[in-house]
Amino acid sequence: MKKRTAVYLVILSMILSSMLTLTVVSNDGLFSQVAGQMTNPPLTDNSDQSTEDNTAEDTDQTISSTDFAKIKEAYDIIQKSYMKDVEKEVLIEGAIKGMLDALGDPYSVYMDPELAKQFEESMGSSFEGIGAEVSMQNGRVTIVSPFKDSPADRAGLRPHDQIISVNGENIEGMDLYEAVQKIRGPKGTRATLKVIRPGVTDPLKIVVIRDMIPIETIHSDVIEQNGKKIGKIEITNFIEHTAEDFRKALEELTDQNVQGIIIDVRGNPGGYLKSVQQIADMLVPKDSTILQVEYNDGNRELLQSTSEGVDVPIVVLIDKGSASASEILAAVLQHNGHKLVGKTSFGKGTVQSVEKMADNTEIKISIAKWLTPSGDWIHEKGIQPDVEIDQPEYFYAMPLPSDQVLKYEMVGNDIKNLQLYLEALGFDPGRKDGYYSMQTVQAVKQFQQQHDLEVTGEVNEETAQKINEIMFYQVRDPEYDFQFKKAVEVLLKEIK
Repeated sequence: MKKRTAVYLVILSMILSSMLTLTVVSNDGLFSQVAGQMTNPPLTDNSDQSTEDNTAEDTDQTISSTDFAKIKEAYDIIQKSYMKDVEKEVLIEGAIKGMLDALGDPYSVYMDPELAKQFEESMGSSFEGIGAEVSMQNGRVTIVSPFKDSPADRAGLRPHDQIISVNGENIEGMDLYEAVQKIRGPKGTRATLKVIRPGVTDPLKIVVIRDMIPIETIHSDVIEQNGKKIGKIEITNFIEHTAEDFRKALEELTDQNVQGIIIDVRGNPGGYLKSVQQIADMLVPKDSTILQVEYNDGNRELLQSTSEGVDVPIVVLIDKGSASASEILAAVLQHNGHKLVGKTSFGKGTVQSVEKMADNTEIKISIAKWLTPSGDWIHEKGIQPDVEIDQPEYFYAMPLPSDQVLKYEMVGNDIKNLQLYLEALGFDPGRKDGYYSMQTVQAVKQFQQQHDLEVTGEVNEETAQKINEIMFYQVRDPEYDFQFKKAVEVLLKEIK
């Protein structure tokens, strides 16, 4: 049935989802837009498979002339009685958006011609934006994951952050695509975001400088540890060329006779279903179930591997920013006996397809659930790692502000972040509760003296920039990456 093949139209909650300017798109299960601008085109030639097939299957759900008459009646009342003139197109598009909103599904959305065009253009090799994937959750634009080393990442945005205003304009109540338009912008422009972060009492102000975001999705390396040669492949998202790039990296590691592989999908918001299916096919034994797709009639389709897989142990790194396609890969490898290390993943378990309408508008709609090989639906639950380990607390601290001076007796989140950074750099701030104590003053003076800065005990723009710069590179240094070091430790035990 055409309905079955729709699974290949899917775009896996790609990090490309709604992240504005950064490329903002929306996180859709197996399909999403990117913060920045990226999306996935249909994966088969069945892109015009459409609601026509589905409505014929259930006559109880077929809309009647009476139902249309009710819609027309409401339209006429508005046109006749509303206190202002309203364009016909506004009401029609509002009705379509209303139907999709009624689904209660943040991954089913309506795109007008301009948004649909931007969505299609987002599949290029780069885009301008902040570099993050977003979705709409509980009426707020929510970060699924910032792209690694993107402006959003460098500015300190984190998974589950909720953006409530952009450059002073409240975006609460806007639909996802309207909000993304506010977040998106050309390279070099500034997006000042007000952000609500779980566990933090007061809203945060985060300034992001939009930039060109290159899309290189595979990074590989070989490390030697305890006399063993270990391959590492990082997958930042799953787009059209990711599987082929992964194949090349895997062949290079095989040629170097690595004895085990670490696959890192931390912060990877997802992408094409086809892409992750092809990668899983390279790794697991022939005829293994990669995932199951369950349709609204309860029928399931199994996607299975066709290759012989690899014969070395694999460890997968996951975190709360690993979503959708990343979770598919983690689940199938875990099912085949490979270990997961890190934190529980995001929890994105739905499949979307894009339906093009006659006027070049598009509807992105959830068409199915995806299930793990064992039949579990991880939606809103995520996947549990075999070995749970977090990063140091300072990994999640916000960069220090450069537009204000932090000084003695001040209180707040910026001071707490300063104290976390000072401790990470080997200076004792005396406390980490956000109060700028005299011992914190002394720690700042020691830092300033060591780095040939004016010794004041206050954190001005120059001192803040120096601390931020050092910490940016430290959190990306494998020596300070607790999760990666644990993954190496676990893998060494698995290597025979």
